[in-house]
Amino acid sequence: MSSTIVRFDTPLQLTQDFSPKGDQATAIAGLVEGLDSGIRFQTLLGATGTGKTFTMASVIAESQRPALIIAHNKTLAAQLCQEFRAFFPDNAVHFFISYYDYYQPEAYVPGADLYIEKDSSSNDEIERLRHAATQAMLERRDVIVIASVSCIYGLGSPDVYADSVITFESGADFPMDEAMKKLVQMQFTRNDFALDRGTFKVKGDILDIQPKDEEIVTRVEYFGDTVERIRLIDPLTQHVLDEPKRCSVFPATHYVTPFDRIDEVLGYIQSESNQQVAKFESEGKLIEALRIRQRTEFDMEMIREVGFCNGIENYSRYFDGRKPGDPPYTLLDFLPKDAIVFVDESHQTLPQVRAMFNGDRQRKSVLVDYGFRLPSALDNRPLKFDEFLERVPQVINVSATPGPFELEKEGNRVEQIIRPTYVIDPEIEIRPTGNQVDDLIGEIQKRVEKKERVLVTTLTKKMSEDLTHYLEDLGVKVNYIHSEVHSMDRPEILKDLRLGVYDVVVGVNLLREGLDLPEVTLVAILDADKEGFLRSETSLIQTVGRAARNAGGKVIMYADKITRSMQATLDETDRRREIQRAYNEKNGTKPSTVMKQVRETVRSYDMVAETPAGYTDEKASALMRDGATVPIEDIPVLISGLEKKMKELAKAMEFEKAAEVRDEIGSLRKMMGVSDGKIGMEKRKLPSARGKSRYNH
Repeated sequence: MSSTIVRFDTPLQLTQDFSPKGDQATAIAGLVEGLDSGIRFQTLLGATGTGKTFTMASVIAESQRPALIIAHNKTLAAQLCQEFRAFFPDNAVHFFISYYDYYQPEAYVPGADLYIEKDSSSNDEIERLRHAATQAMLERRDVIVIASVSCIYGLGSPDVYADSVITFESGADFPMDEAMKKLVQMQFTRNDFALDRGTFKVKGDILDIQPKDEEIVTRVEYFGDTVERIRLIDPLTQHVLDEPKRCSVFPATHYVTPFDRIDEVLGYIQSESNQQVAKFESEGKLIEALRIRQRTEFDMEMIREVGFCNGIENYSRYFDGRKPGDPPYTLLDFLPKDAIVFVDESHQTLPQVRAMFNGDRQRKSVLVDYGFRLPSALDNRPLKFDEFLERVPQVINVSATPGPFELEKEGNRVEQIIRPTYVIDPEIEIRPTGNQVDDLIGEIQKRVEKKERVLVTTLTKKMSEDLTHYLEDLGVKVNYIHSEVHSMDRPEILKDLRLGVYDVVVGVNLLREGLDLPEVTLVAILDADKEGFLRSETSLIQTVGRAARNAGGKVIMYADKITRSMQATLDETDRRREIQRAYNEKNGTKPSTVMKQVRETVRSYDMVAETPAGYTDEKASALMRDGATVPIEDIPVLISGLEKKMKELAKAMEFEKAAEVRDEIGSLRKMMGVSDGKIGMEKRKLPSARGKSRYNH
């Protein structure tokens, strides 16, 4: 037995299906040169539709360095993960987002004397992907992780996590009792009846383990105290998938509790509890003193008996050996020292990173003040912005509209203005607001006759709904999108726009980053001269970009005056158009609209419920049989529901139906690039890049 992690050095190989076009080659060379020169902050200022994702992938391949890509929401992170898995099919591309389907943080409302207990519903599939990501970062050099802003939240010490890994090797002495004790310390649970992720069972001289990030079972067969053979087993069919000579098992949680430190940790907790009780009593706060005493005594007893308690992360400072005020360990601490960090849509992502600490601090301070948590709970927090910057080695901020921070810090700026389709930025026309709706209707009719699509942005949600109803009364096929529309319904509406179910979509602030709608030839911005957040320079440039994927794209701003933001947008668009025209004339290239295939989506579902709303297992099965493509962000929840169905069928002895569901799960995993079809698990592609690091032959 050993806790040493074997690391593999596989080259990052960009698929040959893609090659640089437009000014991608210049951008790639400029960024790689900046990395080689040791420049800390660079900016990739790329216009909409210029292929910034491919540029990022090419920089990673040329530099041969691990990478972390941070996106500002889960949907964009999922889209990026899908694209990077297409770019790097033979490397370890992983997905790391918050694993909560539903999360209600612990809180206290003093005015109403209302304590809200922490309540959450975690997604087992996303948790598996998180474990796969951290393990790959410890095992691999050819690793690319796409993460949301949740990567700045506490995750446990990477050193403790790595030191807790156990390795089984054929022919080596490793008594089963010792192995089981170690597994319990790693937060595995013994279950001799039914295996699930994070459990193990024993039958005679056979130890079966199902790791947290696996779909298959690691079977260790003993002869006395010696490991005789290691097999990888399909849990449903019991078929042997492989017989490696060596196999590593990682902890079932990122918050590993070293048993030899429990007494020391409990001593620290008891000491802090005594101090806090004495403080409250000296201030005459007897209720608060009683609260904190009872809470810590209960938590300490749970930790003493089982090594875990609800809310154990609030004591993470002691388990990690950190001092008061020290930053928590996060995904960034798992990064290799020479990793590249890309901040996608940095004008949105960096402000999110900056804001996380203050919101968390305010909520937890109330809990501490009223005796629900010890002061050390304040150190279970996201990183402060300056702590985040300290932990990112070299950063490339990627945006069409960089914010003030990027512009201030950049040591190198690389522009990417020419699209691979050679489409020029859309023409912008300014018209008066007096009859803007009537004028808009005329423009919509022109596009409808040519089977083209239109986006309209308004200032308020009510305006978007009212305009939608007005257009409906006139016979226009229209729908609206704003923040009150379910997040899983929004992609459905945009898909229907592309398919022609709608000719027009009206929105407020959601028709901006990340939308690839080549059918759209007109973007209409109502009340463009109302200076503010929704009509800022950044918002206007991003909105104009929605018409930049079609060679016939046009933007109409309805305004009675030209504001500073409007003028800046006009100037930047004119600058880009001039560069693009000059390039096309010099190289003899012509703009062409590329109509990408419309991806099939699944109806929205309730992320809290066990069964997706408006979605059935039969629909999932039909979707798989029809060969439809499911968006990567939908897949984890679908897999979770199908897994439950598969296990229920297996328990009911309906093995043929269970096998069919298993194959459907395998198809979903293949869409994510994490499966090997029948085997159904990324690590099983054993001699390929994603699977060879855990097992040795």
